[in-house]
Amino acid sequence: MNLGIIGAGMIIKDFLSFAHELPEINLEAIVARNLENLKRLSDEYEIKNIYTNIEECLANTAIDTIYVAVPNNLHYSVAKKSLEAGKNVICEKPFTLNHEEAEELFSLADSKNLILIEAITNQYQENYKEIKNNISKIGNIRLIECNYSQLSSRYAAFKEGVIAPVFDKKQGGGVLGDLNIYNIHFVVGIFGGPQSLAYYPNIVRDVDTSGVLILEYENFKAVCIAAKDTFNNSYVNIQGDEGIIKVDGPSSEVSNYRILTEDSLIEGNKNIKIHRMFSEFKKFIDVIDNKDFDFYIRQKNHSLAVMKILDEARKVL
Repeated sequence: MNLGIIGAGMIIKDFLSFAHELPEINLEAIVARNLENLKRLSDEYEIKNIYTNIEECLANTAIDTIYVAVPNNLHYSVAKKSLEAGKNVICEKPFTLNHEEAEELFSLADSKNLILIEAITNQYQENYKEIKNNISKIGNIRLIECNYSQLSSRYAAFKEGVIAPVFDKKQGGGVLGDLNIYNIHFVVGIFGGPQSLAYYPNIVRDVDTSGVLILEYENFKAVCIAAKDTFNNSYVNIQGDEGIIKVDGPSSEVSNYRILTEDSLIEGNKNIKIHRMFSEFKKFIDVIDNKDFDFYIRQKNHSLAVMKILDEARKVL
């Protein structure tokens, strides 16, 4: 994979910290506004080219894949430009601001025989796969509770009127798309989309800083809680009539699991790398290099199901 990176925020620094462990990735280019920051990143991580202009990056014929990691409101436009330039696209979560934008991008990718995939860590963790494969052991599902709460380092400034992108509604900010998105992906990846839903946000300065999303399925309810305005309290509980599956910690990492029934206790951690993003990029390399369109279609449908949930939930914002 010959990769061009668009964006230079915290998630990119996270990615670059382990990219050297994936020799299949060639870091061809990075794009951002701050030239001095680009030079530092290029020197530290041996990125071949730096650009302050997206079009110049997309004109680089050596690049076959673009990693989109810009503010949420720019995902659609940057991904669209990249697809139009004939590049495969890995796009950070939340995929787009709405379902219509997502459908348009996937249609464009399909028309050009390109891979377009959402970067969402939990779907690729081995622990998550173990939970999914063993869900039948706890019988009929009755209740699911996912709580991803993490006090934002920017919340104190936000209360004083300093609005970072993560709290800027115009830039697609808010806890629903920032943290609760992981809970939604966790549930949908196992059970598919719900029959109905309701979102109950706490609003500060016109943006949801915490909230409760209730997903209603035919025979059970899922509660997805997220907060950027409270201290940590992150876990997952899946309750069945024959047992329970528990995760300690946020649904983004799925760093452990316990499967408890009347007869047994299974505890495990099968994640193959410490860094939460390693597994997803390992899979992206395989899917893009081998043009695995069967996997692409499954993940496309998954992302579209999540975007439908976000659209419905955001009606109250």
